[in-house]
Amino acid sequence: MRVVMTPVGAIVRLIWQTVFLAIGQVWANKVRAILTALGIIIGVASVIAVMSFLEAGRQWILSELDTAVGSRTMWIWGQVPESKRGVLSWSDVRMTPFEARLLLDRAPSIESITPITQRSWRVAHGRETKAGVAVYGVWPSWHEVEARQVILGRPLSEIDIAERRQVCLINQVGIEEFKLDTDPTGTYLLINGRRFLIVGVLETKEMGLNFGGGQPRAELYIPYDTHRTMDPYAGTWFQANMKSPDLAQEAQAEVRMLLRNHRGLAGDDQDTFGMEVIQNAIELFNNFARVVAGGAFAVVGISLFVGGIGIMNIMLVSVSERTREIGLRKALGAKPPVVLMQFLVEAVVLCLIGGIVGLAIGFGLTRIVALAPDFPIQHIGVPLPAIVLGLGFSAGVGVVFGILPAIKAARLNPIDALRHE
Repeated sequence: MRVVMTPVGAIVRLIWQTVFLAIGQVWANKVRAILTALGIIIGVASVIAVMSFLEAGRQWILSELDTAVGSRTMWIWGQVPESKRGVLSWSDVRMTPFEARLLLDRAPSIESITPITQRSWRVAHGRETKAGVAVYGVWPSWHEVEARQVILGRPLSEIDIAERRQVCLINQVGIEEFKLDTDPTGTYLLINGRRFLIVGVLETKEMGLNFGGGQPRAELYIPYDTHRTMDPYAGTWFQANMKSPDLAQEAQAEVRMLLRNHRGLAGDDQDTFGMEVIQNAIELFNNFARVVAGGAFAVVGISLFVGGIGIMNIMLVSVSERTREIGLRKALGAKPPVVLMQFLVEAVVLCLIGGIVGLAIGFGLTRIVALAPDFPIQHIGVPLPAIVLGLGFSAGVGVVFGILPAIKAARLNPIDALRHE
């Protein structure tokens, strides 16, 4: 019984046979095939390595940013606009505790907020005296905003703020620098000539990406109102937590509207305050990563182009070497589209083999680098888009640079081809 094959089945069978024929041709000339596909191998390995390192670096930096400052953090500060220079002073635009409460009460996207003021003062304990120690004035809500907990003693309280108590929190680095007991609660420090009682010890926050620069340093935190009595002219800024990182735009719009209304700014007046959210820094990094990726892909594109030229060159040589074979196939009834498909598929298969080898090399390279002892990123995965892009580029190069030799083979006259020596 004769099986009648549908046109689609015939095309599938033809492609299948052509693929095996192409693999056979590549296998018969292994060294030449590897040298020919070298540009493709380097290009795909570069694509895999670049995309893997960029994605791993992006995830690492986002994690470090989240650890260092939090993904919901927002900063607000006073500033004199250029149009008001000489008209307004810095004290006119300074943030106030009233504005902090206003934002907390009326901005739905703000979950918690604290005013912060800071000065560097001389701090002494016994024979240990250090100048330029950072002393911050904060509200009790600072613990929630900054996500820093007290590991010994107690946190600052609302009573400390209301009564302007001379109490302070110290971090672990400060304990070492002033040679205090492991539990220094109940000990007094002299801060700018005033006696402060240590009521709690803060965990030392890792610097992450070295925001603020260098190693962690001694820090002291005192009630905000107490700090203001010691230095009424110190600047104040707000640090707030949004309810969700996705509410960055809403939070900025709410803060702008409330502060402009409170400060009586008309529609054409410039803001007398500034604000920043961590998402802006993330977006800035993402833009930088896109620029780096674009430059890397331009270099990779050159490598793929050179590899494509090599593919086209070797396929033209192959057509010349197999001219009699092509003539014989045509004499036996092979149509030009079939011959064209044979050589085109052979070029694509050659490029895909190079792409697979390049994929393996790129994967191995990421693993080797990740194992380096001083490399900060220990887990580097190859993203799926990198694999698809690498193999897609390989196939695309095979089609683009294999079409000319395939057309040349398809257009050969069978009689002239059989006479070819």
